[in-house]
Parts: sequence; C-alpha cells; structure tokens
Amino acid sequence: MRTPNILTIAGSDSGGGAGIQADLKTIMALGGYGMSVITALTAQNGLGVTGIHAPGPEFVVLQLRAVLDGFPVHAAKTGMLFSAGIINALADALRDRSFPLVVDPVSVSQSGSRLLREDAVEALRERMIPGCDLLTPNRPEAEMLTGMTISCADDAAAAGEALIRMGAKAVLIKGGHMESSIVVTDCLCQAGQAPKFLPQPKVETTNNHGTGCTLSAAIATGLGHGLPLQVAVTRAQEFLNLALRQSYAPGKGCGPVNHAARR
Repeated sequence: MRTPNILTIAGSDSGGGAGIQADLKTIMALGGYGMSVITALTAQNGLGVTGIHAPGPEFVVLQLRAVLDGFPVHAAKTGMLFSAGIINALADALRDRSFPLVVDPVSVSQSGSRLLREDAVEALRERMIPGCDLLTPNRPEAEMLTGMTISCADDAAAAGEALIRMGAKAVLIKGGHMESSIVVTDCLCQAGQAPKFLPQPKVETTNNHGTGCTLSAAIATGLGHGLPLQVAVTRAQEFLNLALRQSYAPGKGCGPVNHAARR
C-alpha cells in the first residue's frame, strides 16, 4: 500500500501540542509520511504564547521548494501563516500545485494569543482562499473572514457559502465554538451542493490544545490516501473525537489532544 507524503505549512509549537508538531503526529498516526515548512517559531506551552519569531518569506519558500523538489506531495495543509509577506510568497509558489490543499486560517491560539498579523487577513482572503480545496475556519475565524455573525447552523451554512464565493472549493465551518451541551456539529459546504451538517459527540475536557491543527492535518492525510472529501472529513472528525476523549495534560495548563489514542 502506498504511504502518502503529506506536507504541513505551519508554525512550530515548542510545547508540542499544536502547529507543526501536532500535524506531524497526526499524519504519522493516520499512515502518512509528514513533511514540513515552518512559517514561524513560537515560544509556547499550555499556559500561552510568550513569543513569535518568523523567518523571511524567501526562506519559507526555500523550504517549500526543497520539499517539492525532493518529494511527490499527495496532499498539503496550511496552518499559522503569520504575515502578508509569507502568505503572498507561498501563494505564488503553490499556484501550479497538483495536490489538494487544506487551508486552516489560524488567527488566534487556544490561549488567546494572536497568530496572524492584522495586515495578513486580506492577503489570506485574496491569495490563500481562492482555489483551496478545503477551508476549515472555526466560528471566530469564519466571522473574521466574512464579516458575518454566526450564532446557529443556518448562519454557519451562509458563512460557508460566502467563503465559497470568495473562491474556496469547499468549506468546513467547525462547530466547537457553538453553544451545545451534547454535540459539536461541523458544517460542510461544497460548491453546487446543499450544506451538510456533520455532528460528533461533545467531549468535555480542558485539554483541547491543537484541535484545529489536528483536524485539518487529518483531513489532508485522508485526501492524500485518495478518500473523497466528505469521507476524509468524517474520518478526521472521528480521529479528533477519540483524541479528545483520551486527552491529558503532560505539563502545566491546557493539555493537547492525544494523537496516539488509536494505538
């Protein structure tokens, strides 16, 4: 069986629970070979982010070129992109890609630290969303990108349709920030199709660091395995739900999901 090569383009989390580290753990757990392009270094643990250092856009693209020259890429995802300069440089380099791309529009960490500069929001809208195979915003990110208020499932579907009009081929509005005591319902919107509401049981835990990174990496890995989009999404939901149920805190503060839960 083919092991797909999955690329993550994201920031590094020194605490290991999110970003590049969470992505690579997810990719390996789901049978892929992980490769990385690091867009920023964060000084981070379960208590918060204390510093960010980003390489220049030229070096970010140099990492990407090295991966593309050395490996066939079967799917990729983006996470923390940090600045307009990095987004513009990556968008140019990815313009002629031949693999599916999942864009997770990371803007704020679980602890509330801003991970996307103000000047990068428009670049994200104009350069990364158009043509991406799947966009995976949570509620605040979808509101930021659309200017809409999302308070119910119908609002999520409307926001998804608005993001498709911006150029995304499909959008998954994540339901983790919606009010519910029983289920978390993600809304999958695809061009030309009715919205699909995909529920999972809600897991009560404070150890939820890296949930968005894990979900998008799991979806990208499923696409790299050749799964249809909705199947890749639902299998990624199931993986994340199990990882949340078996999450724990290895250190102080908010712990990560357990990427080894299926072991």
